[in-house]
Amino acid sequence: MPELFTSVRNARDRFLRPETLNQADQTPFEVIDDDGLVQVRYYPPLAEEQIEVDGETVPVATEVRRTPLVIVPPLAVNMLLYDLFPDRSLVKYLRAKGFELYLIDWGRPGREHDDARMATYFAEWLPRKLETIREHAGTRRLSLHGWSFGALFSYCYTALASDPDIANLVLVGSPCDYHRNGDLGKQYRRLARRVKLLRKYTGVNVRRMPKTPFRSPGWMNSLAFKLINPAGTARGYAELIRNLADREFVRNHATNAAFLDDMVAYPGGVIQDIIHYLWVKNVLARGELPMRGAEAGLDRIRTPILEVIGRNDTIVTADCAGRLLEQVASTDTRTLDVPGGHMGILGGSQAPASSWHEIADWLIERDG
Repeated sequence: MPELFTSVRNARDRFLRPETLNQADQTPFEVIDDDGLVQVRYYPPLAEEQIEVDGETVPVATEVRRTPLVIVPPLAVNMLLYDLFPDRSLVKYLRAKGFELYLIDWGRPGREHDDARMATYFAEWLPRKLETIREHAGTRRLSLHGWSFGALFSYCYTALASDPDIANLVLVGSPCDYHRNGDLGKQYRRLARRVKLLRKYTGVNVRRMPKTPFRSPGWMNSLAFKLINPAGTARGYAELIRNLADREFVRNHATNAAFLDDMVAYPGGVIQDIIHYLWVKNVLARGELPMRGAEAGLDRIRTPILEVIGRNDTIVTADCAGRLLEQVASTDTRTLDVPGGHMGILGGSQAPASSWHEIADWLIERDG
């Protein structure tokens, strides 16, 4: 009977009061810039002398690294994955390793932002926020850590701006060749053929159509992410039912769900660009940037690159990501092949052991 009572209470909290179980977003930060949509966070030095990371004790560095690190997230996600659990927080770990740490939160675009294009992010907003960070940090030299579309923004900015003060690029699950992207790539190739035929016979250009109908709301992005692995999603809820008496299991499930169930909208103009430049024309695979009139290409990137690829990533496969290093002029590159899917390689249970320490060590080696 006590176990039944506990299960009922946990089920009530999980489904009716999930916010009481959420363990994410506990690392302190300061908002140093807020334009009403995009924010810049600064993570100050930790108060602790050591932190726990999945059972491992990590001493907090007393030395501050010379080169600040800027986390560039993708669109559609909230920021919880970067600070998911008290003992599995990427931002806390990187701060413990001595990095002056910043994060750009792209915010929650409304319908009034549907005119935003992909280039709006990497050619307009990202440069502005980097200037704010440089002023705050007191140095021009920065390293960028981008995941998914955040990685795309990071390397497109670096190519377009030819910014000599971007010291390093850490690119996690970084898309490039959309037509060599496993099963999704096959769908993109089929779509490309149909869109090209449509334009040939009707003159319809997706990019010139009204933007708002292309808007992808947050609930749709959450659903699409779960449908990529429906069996895994169903398995997760089945395990929840079996473990309802385990308060810690229920808390962990609610914390993960806080990220997956609260995704953010894609502006309509961004979706148009994704279809036009990435799915149909596949411009990145040819070393071109996904924007109109860009004279720069990926061959202008000479920055050291660490590319993290997930063995089980079906959203950005190894073939899709690996094409990037064939396009750049960087001579200092490394590919880190790690277990996990698209989300797992950034913040999953295996990420601290498989990639976080490798990323930190790689950046520290180049800190100067």
